[in-house]
Formats: sequence, C-alpha cells, structure tokens
Amino acid sequence: MSLDGGQNLNMDAAASGPNPCGSGSTPAAGAAPGIGLWGGMMTVLVQTLLSSQCLISPASQWPVDYAGDLSQPYDFVVIGAGSAGSVVASRLSENPDWKVLVLEAGGDPPIESELPALFFGLQHTEFTWNYFTEPSEEACQGMKDGRCYWPRGKMLGGSGAANAMLYVRGNRRDFDGWAAMGSTGWSYDKVMPFFEKSVTPQGNASHPKGYVTLQPFQRQDNAIHQMIIDGGRELGRPYVERFQEGSETGYAHVPGTVRDGQRMSTAKGYLGAVSRARANLHVVKNALVTKLQFDGDTVTAVNFERAGVSHRVQVTKDVVISAGAIDSPALLLRSGIGPSRQLEQLGIPVVLNMPGVGRNLQDHVLVPVFLKLDEGQAEALTEKGVLDGIYQYLIHRTGPLATHSTASLVALINTNASSDSVYPDTENHHLFFQRANHAALELFTKGLSFQDQYIDALQGYLKDSHLLCVFILLSHPVAKGELHLKSTDPREAPILTSNYLTESQDVATLMRGIRYIESLEQTKAFRDHLAEMARIPIAECDHIEPYRSEEYWRCYARYFTVTCYHQSGTVKMGPDYDPEACVGQRLKVHGLENLRVADASIMPAVVSANTNAATVMIGERAAHFIREDYEGESLGANGGIWVPHMHADDF
Repeated sequence: MSLDGGQNLNMDAAASGPNPCGSGSTPAAGAAPGIGLWGGMMTVLVQTLLSSQCLISPASQWPVDYAGDLSQPYDFVVIGAGSAGSVVASRLSENPDWKVLVLEAGGDPPIESELPALFFGLQHTEFTWNYFTEPSEEACQGMKDGRCYWPRGKMLGGSGAANAMLYVRGNRRDFDGWAAMGSTGWSYDKVMPFFEKSVTPQGNASHPKGYVTLQPFQRQDNAIHQMIIDGGRELGRPYVERFQEGSETGYAHVPGTVRDGQRMSTAKGYLGAVSRARANLHVVKNALVTKLQFDGDTVTAVNFERAGVSHRVQVTKDVVISAGAIDSPALLLRSGIGPSRQLEQLGIPVVLNMPGVGRNLQDHVLVPVFLKLDEGQAEALTEKGVLDGIYQYLIHRTGPLATHSTASLVALINTNASSDSVYPDTENHHLFFQRANHAALELFTKGLSFQDQYIDALQGYLKDSHLLCVFILLSHPVAKGELHLKSTDPREAPILTSNYLTESQDVATLMRGIRYIESLEQTKAFRDHLAEMARIPIAECDHIEPYRSEEYWRCYARYFTVTCYHQSGTVKMGPDYDPEACVGQRLKVHGLENLRVADASIMPAVVSANTNAATVMIGERAAHFIREDYEGESLGANGGIWVPHMHADDF
C-alpha cells in the first residue's frame, strides 16, 4: 500500500505485529477471534493518519534558519517576516547580486496555523505577541481585567499566519483618500497593479508570477449561509459575486489566502517557495531586533539577540522595518526616532525628533452580538462528528477543519439612511457555532479574552441552540489611539491606548450597525430559524429599561468591544509638511537616507476592509520603490506589470 507521502507499508508485515485487541488463539474478553487481517488494516490506517499529520506542515515549506557568518555586510536587512516583510525580502532577492537578510522574532508556525478552523487557537501562545490595551471606561470592560487583547503574530508569516485568511482589498475611496491626504502616488489606480502583481495567476500564463494563492473557502453549514444571504436580501442588501467597483456593498463570499484546506501566508508563498534556491537570501529565526545603529542620517547596522547572544549586522543599502503596527514604531522609538520628550524621559538619545511615531493608531473595533438559532430543534455536534471531521482533514484536507464555517461570508453595509453613499460604514463577520460544540466556543471566547461569567452564559445557550456571532465592525474609526514605550527593554510590551468609543460619531455608527442586526432578526429567513438575540447578563446594563433600547446597547458596547486585529497607522505615510507623517510616499522615513517602513503602520487611514491584502500590496510597492532607486529602472506607469482584465472566476 503506497501513501502520498512516499511511505510504503507492507500489509502482511503490519499484520504480523501484536494485536492490541488480543485476537488470535487467545482472544481478549468480549473480542471475536480473528486471523490477523483486521489488525493489519488497522495498523495501516493508524500509520496513514500519522503520516498525513506530518505532511500538514513539513519543515521543507519554510526557509532554513540561517546559522552562518553574519560578519559580512548585507545589502538589505528586512526586519519581520510577516505579510509585508516576506514580500519585500522575496522581491529584493530576485536580484542575484543583492544579499538580503531577514530577521524574524519567531520561528516556524505550528501545525494549528495551517488549519483554518483553529485560527483562534494561536492566541495567548508563544506564537503571538500578547499585547493588551490600557483599561478604559468606554470600552473592553467585559474582557479580562478590562483590557482588550491585541495579539500580533510572532512567527514566519507574522499576523498573516494567525489571521482568518480573508482577502478583501478595500475600495476606491480608501486609496483615493490616501492620495487626498498628500500621498498622491497611492491612489486606487496606482495601487491596483500591485494588488494584481501579488496574486498567483489563475490559468493565465502571461500574468507575472505572484505568490498569494487565493481560493474560495470550503462551504460548511450551508443552511446558515443561506439564512444570512436571504435575510440580507429581504432588507435590500444584494448578494454579489465579489466586492469591486459598482459592488461596494452587500454580501459576498470572499476568497481566502488558502490552498486545498491550508493557510497560505506570505512567509510560505514568498519566502518558503524560493529561499532554498537563492543563496543570496538568508532568514534568521527567533531573532529579536533591539536597536538600529546610525551614522548621521544613515542606518549602518542592526542589533539583534538570538538565544541570549547579541549580534550586530551591517547594511550597505537599506533597512526595511516590517514588524507591524505595534513593533515597527516601538523599534523606531528604541532607536531614538520619535517624540523627543518621550525619548528623553526614557533616557534614549534622540536621533531624530519625529512627533508622529506611535500616534494615529487606528483599528477596526468590533461589537459582537449573539443570536440563538433553532432552539430545541438544533442538531447537536456529536463525538462521531468531531472524529469524522478530523479524519476528513487528515486524509482529504476537507471538512469542518478546512474552513471556518460562515466566516467567509462578509457583509459590507452602509447603515446611514441619510447618506446615499455607495461605500460601507460597517463590515459584518459571521461566526457560527453548532449546538454542543463547546470546544469551538471556548477557543473563540477565551481567545478574545472574555471574562468567565460571560463565557459561561454563552456556553449555556449552546446546550439547546446553535449560536451565531455577528461582529459589527466600524469601517472608518474617527477615534485614534496612541503607543508609548514603557521602557527601553524590547521584551516589555509598549503602552497601548485604543481610545475605542471615545468619539460620538463612532458610537452612533455602531448603534446603527446593531439596529441592522435587529432588523435581520425580524426577517422571515431568520425567523424560520427561530432567531433571537442571546441576552448576556451584564450587571451594569441589566437594569436599563427597556431592554435593547439605545441606552442599553451603548452600555452593552462598553463591555463587548474587541479588536478585528487591524491595528495600523502608527508610522503614518504623508508629506513632510504633515506634523504626524513619518514616512514619505516611497516609504522612506522623513529625514533619513536609507530607512524604510513597509507594513500596515504606514496607512494614513485604515482601509474599510480586512487589512492583510493591503499590507501585501504595501510590501510589493516597497520592493518596487527600492528596485527603482538602486537598479535605476523606470518600470512604467503600472510598475512594469501587465494587468489582466479580472473576472470573478479569477478568485
């Protein structure tokens, strides 16, 4: 019997081993005698399952951890192997004359990262930076210690190895808005070719090679998908093939950065796919970058620690920081770039007074609401169902573990009846929990850091009902937070102030978002599933009458506010006359010669979509700018990229 993994098993040899059930001449109590064939078949099955597990995340799909000579300078040092950093390093190393070093604070992702259904399980682990916001009177009060949990990926792939894998680009207004704020080269028409460049061609040989693999998520729980779609249609919200110009709002099944039931982060697609064939590309894992070294306005070296040993690597061209919206500004601050008063208070020598570093912190805040479905009629998950799902995944890479149920069904909604805008002000995500699937609900609620009494209440509903969690996302937050260093120690988390719900406009939009879900609850599609809001006991809110009044929901939102993991804006891109701007259009830090930042931190305003797709695009643009600067190339209006006409089938 031959396995896909190249392992050959001889059934006769397997059959000759000991039989755990004791069949044969002396059968165990209650076991029928056998001739050994069944035991052999069972051995083959077990060994096949073990082999299939090993093939989920083989070491060969990741770059080798470089342990060679670091005394010689590199042309480029990229800090962070996340959604943007992996792109930058891969594209720069296409030039065989350039030596490129990637420094990543984490290592290879765990197997759990590969399975779409388990993405919440990476939180509160060694594979994430486990950050928490400061306590607030306005938000997050239902979370542990009244702090919202902001995990960021600490592994190859960064947060793109821990996210929900949804690929949503944003719309024309998002990027034309960046241009209107002074970054004229980042309009919708200018960035779209770089989105296209990153996407693996789907049967189009003339499309330049990209590394982002997009596929539809496998469908599970079809009746719930249809309920949501039909409910939206009853309220006049169309189902669209994909979000694009002319279809900016409605419901759509968005594609995912997945392939055959497994995650496809940029670390896998851009780095792992090419690194073993490029002698000029080195990746150092578990490398904590501590500080940048300067000679005047030029970065000359990068300091980092690995396994308790300090290293310094020299750079001859550019350093590119792609450590994310929290760690990129933190590294700049530790290196003496930031508000001079903050640096002086911590005893950090000021290299460059830059007031905007750590400011303009934006995030898509979420308010989750829960609906009971099919109470008393819902089919419960069984132990057999769980085991069947595991078997399906191991053997076929299909089934409930290969997807995250209804999460790929996304709604972009304009809730403002007084506005005729074609653009959304909220985004809805849907997470479905089958009756009795207590393990999945626990993974979700503990991942988000809910307090125990609220977890218990939700688990109680799941005994008799399905649960549908609808995340109401604020697309364009007015409130902006801040990041400050607590100390110069890179292991100590920075101080994160979210300022969630401190602006009345933000609260008003979220209230309209909740009212929209209440309207869905009353549609025939939802009533056919006995949909009803699940009331979570909250001592401060329960006395407010009537239940579900505006005052009640405002109280509820103060408790149930969570992140959508879209932190951005803390190293703002903009012209040098903008006092908050930190980098220019070509992503160089203002006032410095060879330091660039390329990740979600450069967004002047967060896009009205999940941020991973735009972050990959930022990485592509950064590499393009660098190649222009150092290769002297003029790559044309579209960056030398042939852009095909895109069809829905391309996704």
